[in-house]
Amino acid sequence: MTFIALMISLFVAAVGALGIAFPAKMLAFARLFDSRSGIWAAAALRVVFGVTLYQSAPTSHFPQTLAVLGVAIFSVGLLTPLFSLDFVHRLFVWWEQRGLLFMRIWAGVALALALFLISAIVT
Repeated sequence: MTFIALMISLFVAAVGALGIAFPAKMLAFARLFDSRSGIWAAAALRVVFGVTLYQSAPTSHFPQTLAVLGVAIFSVGLLTPLFSLDFVHRLFVWWEQRGLLFMRIWAGVALALALFLISAIVT
């Protein structure tokens, strides 16, 4: 499970780095989830990530933090299929209207969180 959590964290870090360098490309990648099947894929990814973080927590550098993040991500994954397609469309439009700086800041947050998770997981 730790390996899967590490791989997903590396993936999130890569998307965050992409978003800092090329926000429009990150948005284009994110739009792959702008469909009913994309919503289900995002939900599955979140559930798997949450479970693997939670199960990796006991052997990590920050067990309580990883356990809490695992439960939170798992919970969001369970709620994700309840999002309507219209809501997802409006979210992407809102995100795009905020501008490149906004997208870069959030990509930086994603990168920082992913790097924290990587450092916490790797013992």
